[in-house]
Amino acid sequence: RRKLRTDVAAAFPNLSAEQLAEFIPNKEELNVIKIHAHKGEAITVYMNNRNPILFEIEKALYPTVYTLWVYPDLLPAFSTWPPVLQKLAGGADLMLPGVVVPSSGFPQVERGTLCAVTLLGNRAPVAVAVATMSTAEMLAAGMKGKGFAVLHTYMDHLWEYGDKSYPPTLAPLVTDSAEKESAEDEEEMEGKEPVISFSTDPSQHVDVGDLSLKERDSCAILMGKEELREDRGAETAEDANTEVQQEAEDSRTPQEQMDALFSQCFFHALKCKVKKSDLPLLTSTFLRSHMFSCCPAGQQLDIKKSSYKKFSKFLQCMQHQKILQVKELNKGVESIVEVDWKHPDVKAFAVPEGFSSASAAQDSKSEDREQVYHAPEIIPLYGVSAKMIPLFQESGHRKGSILSSSEVRNIIINYVKTNELIDETNKNFVKVNAILCDCLLDKSEQDEISNLKWDDLLSRCLERLQPLHQVTFFGQEPIVRKGNIEPINIAIAQRSSNKKVTIIKNLELYGLDPQCVANILQQKVQASATITPVPGTKDRVQVQIQGNQIHHLAKMLLEEYQLPRKYIQGLEKAPKLGRKK
Repeated sequence: RRKLRTDVAAAFPNLSAEQLAEFIPNKEELNVIKIHAHKGEAITVYMNNRNPILFEIEKALYPTVYTLWVYPDLLPAFSTWPPVLQKLAGGADLMLPGVVVPSSGFPQVERGTLCAVTLLGNRAPVAVAVATMSTAEMLAAGMKGKGFAVLHTYMDHLWEYGDKSYPPTLAPLVTDSAEKESAEDEEEMEGKEPVISFSTDPSQHVDVGDLSLKERDSCAILMGKEELREDRGAETAEDANTEVQQEAEDSRTPQEQMDALFSQCFFHALKCKVKKSDLPLLTSTFLRSHMFSCCPAGQQLDIKKSSYKKFSKFLQCMQHQKILQVKELNKGVESIVEVDWKHPDVKAFAVPEGFSSASAAQDSKSEDREQVYHAPEIIPLYGVSAKMIPLFQESGHRKGSILSSSEVRNIIINYVKTNELIDETNKNFVKVNAILCDCLLDKSEQDEISNLKWDDLLSRCLERLQPLHQVTFFGQEPIVRKGNIEPINIAIAQRSSNKKVTIIKNLELYGLDPQCVANILQQKVQASATITPVPGTKDRVQVQIQGNQIHHLAKMLLEEYQLPRKYIQGLEKAPKLGRKK
């Protein structure tokens, strides 16, 4: 203990004698945990009051965020924008474009100096990092490149081993007017894969979870693999004071404002719109039917203007914060399957003025009818298979290249013209050369067929390419999937007492929420509708409604939802007209 106090005093000369005695107390329990990395590097973690306060790598001592919250001025601090926090916890180092330049100037540090990373507006550190260049070099480089190698962050596994408390809200010592300058891109982080697990010394009987390590200058560095949660304590304080919040909004970049709007609409929708009975809920439905309706008047949600760029990444961040759980129930279609309504962030959220709980609940009931459904745009695509490579390599395509039908058609036409394969006597026919023979003809046909009609040539080509399809949902990025898209399947099944039920599958593939479809059908036909698992599958559901309801389904899918008839299977099973009960 005495040696540790001496080492701490040497490593952190800013600590006074009183602070040092408080930091390494004489009587309180102080535990030491040895952790060994896969390469054998020994890392020592010092625990006080169940919180890790220090970690030691190759005889160098580093404070944890728990220590820095008590002594926020222990290390020179550099500030960054709140959205960057997610990147740091995901394994990224801090790049200089993401560092906020204060009006008072940067602390003067040398290369290799241990530094703290804070968020704009809060002096409580959220990361411990080593400067990769001096202050002068940072400015000389025009604030470009990597500035800090991150060792440990709030919400990583080392933090998790403590009491998991949130950072305190500490007001900045100086109000920086220069902090209003925009950081045009919060994604200027150098992503790194979180890597190898530590194993704890068995004699310690300590489970520290999947601590991961990252190499920096041949050092093993503690890092967290999980995304971290933004400090909601500061946001709650801002909500309590409208004027302070207004000033904060004015000082943020458009990207940060869009992030804040997405966060507000997300918590608003969870608190007032979504019920447990709505789950599982398609993520596209959650965005379109719930979050959009929570957007304040005069503002519009646009994921591309946020730092997340994709709605799936935003939800992934919320999932890492353990607010909800997202699963891919059908291939390429994600659904929210679980929500923690007792999460502190959800409970602390206050519904903005102008939205009442009663009106929100009313909106939730009529949401399915009020929201306009946009049928997805579905485009068939074709992948170049190994057998077809000789035919497509002249046009610069390789195995796996993805093409539309028109591109395939143009490539084949150009190939035929370039190789002069058009039949001189009849231009409707194409001469089959060795490559066309190998690619498009079966073995039994190769000795018999010397010419092919244009239509036959193109159809044979498309048949031998790998089928794919691209689905673009309203307001989302296109998704490319293998194979042909499965149609919405409508079937009639016989139940006991000669009763019939209508079963509808694959609604999720077209951005339709099975629960919403069941609710609307139930109201329209006044018959019982339920959601049941699809037999023989995992995590897939189908709508089941009493009676033969194909006429109502056809009207709903074809006329109201504007889905093309070719993507609906089973409409021919509708009951014949004129048979009235």
